[in-house]
Amino acid sequence: MQSHQTIEKKLKLSIVLNGVITIVEVIGGLLSGSISLISDALHNLTDTFSLIVSLIATKLAKQQHTETKTFGYKRAEVLTALLNAAILIIVSFFIFKEAVIRFFHPVVIKSGLMISIAFIGLCANTLSAVLLKAHSHNNINIKSAYLHLFSDAVSSLAVIIGGICIYFLKIQWIDPLLTILIGTYVLKEGYEIVMRALHILMQHTPKDLNLKMIKTDVEQIQGVKNIHHVHAWCVTEEDIHFEAHIDVDGDMTVKSSCGLNDKIKAILRNKHAINHTTLQFECDSCNDVSLIY
Repeated sequence: MQSHQTIEKKLKLSIVLNGVITIVEVIGGLLSGSISLISDALHNLTDTFSLIVSLIATKLAKQQHTETKTFGYKRAEVLTALLNAAILIIVSFFIFKEAVIRFFHPVVIKSGLMISIAFIGLCANTLSAVLLKAHSHNNINIKSAYLHLFSDAVSSLAVIIGGICIYFLKIQWIDPLLTILIGTYVLKEGYEIVMRALHILMQHTPKDLNLKMIKTDVEQIQGVKNIHHVHAWCVTEEDIHFEAHIDVDGDMTVKSSCGLNDKIKAILRNKHAINHTTLQFECDSCNDVSLIY
């Protein structure tokens, strides 16, 4: 597994690259008159924030938990993602408004400058994506940052194609059209991030967790009569917590229950990717043994 130091160095380099290209695209968009270039700069700006959050999360993951902060600062990345995505959604609507105005009041675009700036953006985003690709397979935090950069490279490519169309075909309306298309994609991404963050903050059941399948798997273990009063939630996207009541035979010893506890946790960890489990063993203590209570 790659070291935290290596990941942090590549994240820092990607942040610098994206920060520089954001500034360059904003200036280039203003000088060339291309709002699609400015909308792409907005996308780059959100990616820069995403990379900063990923860097913070990587650093915070190494910090020790304390008596007053038993979960540490794990939720910091979720809260920051929610804030960034909310800002992204609001700004997207202002971009849409400007694009509609451009449809009715076209502006001559300096396509050569537009293409040049977008090409620089394409190179920077591609390089950043390549830097993080090797680390994205086993780390969901880095994977999300990698996907942002990859999508931004595609966005820059779209602006280049638009600039070529303006240069050769003289169709100025392609710029506000690309702006709306890029803005729609960015809006979709922002909405998905907001919903994912709210899903975690509201402590909803993790998306890929099948509680009925867990019930079947656990109740197949010898010594388990039933599993009930289940609660499952995420502290972060990759930190799944699970608690439940386990009904067992009244003659079971404490030592035997410890062995049963290990078996259940192993199944939950290996088959369902649950990394933190709290089980309460009991014998016919609950009148209601519904899975969810």
